Amino acid sequence: MRNNKNKWLLLTSAAALTLGAASAAAADTLENTRDRGAVQCGVSDGLPGFSAPDDQGEWQGLDVDVCRAVAAAVFGDAEAVRYISLNAVERFTALQSGEVDVLSRNTTWTTTRDTTLGLNFTGVNFYDGIGFMINRDLGVSSSTELDGAAVCVQSGTTTELNVADYFRANGMDFDPIVFDTSEQTVGGYEAGRCDVLTSDTSQLAALRIQLSDPDGSVILPEVISKEPLGPVVRQGDDQWFNIVKWSLFAMLNAEEMGITSDNVDEMLASEDPDIARLLGQDGNYGQGMGIEADWAYNIIKQVGNYGESYERNVGMDSPLQIERGINALWTQGGIQYAPPIR
Repeated sequence: MRNNKNKWLLLTSAAALTLGAASAAAADTLENTRDRGAVQCGVSDGLPGFSAPDDQGEWQGLDVDVCRAVAAAVFGDAEAVRYISLNAVERFTALQSGEVDVLSRNTTWTTTRDTTLGLNFTGVNFYDGIGFMINRDLGVSSSTELDGAAVCVQSGTTTELNVADYFRANGMDFDPIVFDTSEQTVGGYEAGRCDVLTSDTSQLAALRIQLSDPDGSVILPEVISKEPLGPVVRQGDDQWFNIVKWSLFAMLNAEEMGITSDNVDEMLASEDPDIARLLGQDGNYGQGMGIEADWAYNIIKQVGNYGESYERNVGMDSPLQIERGINALWTQGGIQYAPPIR
């Protein structure tokens, strides 16, 4: 546990050295992005359902849709995005230095990350938690039976610390086998270098379908932590912070109001004042962010609402088939909730 803490302190200390550069980079992100002609978005090094290129090399996923939503809000074009693949260790430095405008990469919102790295989380696009995946032949049915197990884990993640806490709290020992990327981590697991693969449960579901024998592995039922995942921006630019934040909120509000990519044009004539405000038909709620009044319309038309994005990327219409659970809207038993457009 002490080694894990020291590693985390070294990572955060190294990242903190770039805060001076971060302040400069954050001076006017919207203007710089417009001059460039595209949003530079930091994504994972390939996690199906969240951010990964498809067979044609086009990036797809729940996190990718956040990038596309921001581009739709800023440019009126959801395709005006440059995707930069980042591993867990390098992701924060890339954002701090200005290499990317927004980090949308299955990243957990924590105190340390929110208060010491010069960064701001803009919301939660997926509520998750850490779990364990094992070979079905081990005959283990609970994570409380993992005493002495070798555990494959990715470096630079909250998983390292949370797993150490969990084993210590339950009086168990484990042997961490640490890798730099998710690809290396799942490769180590499949090669038999460890008994257990640990990560966010959503990531386990994504990695499981990449195994040569997906049915040979099972995800244990316990979820041992809170992992609210969401997009991140640099501190020091409230305008850009608001654009990214409200791009996600627009998708959530659209789902709650029943506005989809298919019916959004019809909804332009709605007499519902909430819908009229969201779609820019009553007032200009983009003005305060320096963008056009139809910013939310463009997001919904080109990307869809949150529910559409969820289902096609990680939900029942996707290979992952992750039920909505707590990621359902607050009106449907979940905790996804967005402030109103007003």
